[in-house]
Amino acid sequence: MARETVALVLDDNSPLPERPEDVEYLAARLRGHISRLGAVVPANDLALITAQQLSSADPPNGYLPSRVHLVQLARATLDLVSAAQRIDRTGLPATPPSGRRSRRPDRNTWRVLVLTVALITVVLAASLPRT
Repeated sequence: MARETVALVLDDNSPLPERPEDVEYLAARLRGHISRLGAVVPANDLALITAQQLSSADPPNGYLPSRVHLVQLARATLDLVSAAQRIDRTGLPATPPSGRRSRRPDRNTWRVLVLTVALITVVLAASLPRT
């Protein structure tokens, strides 16, 4: 998701936004990604410090300065994504000695399971003869 927002700003095929509202919207999205990624990256990481400083700075006024700030914010977000991926790759827990990974199903897995059971119940109830 963060990469998509960054692509809206940095991609060669994406023009910079014309309206100030669009700049504010993209900057707000990038700030949200920075705050979420900040929970994953250690507090002393240079990418996080830089991104937080840019995120907390007031956006400059004017067409060109605001777009430059937006591009800097997008680059800092991209650096933070890379830092989070490095942490994720090196910070994975080791597999248990038995060779099996013990992992709890996430919330969406449970939702799909409950929906499947509900649909099966509805199909079975609809196929029973009425008396």
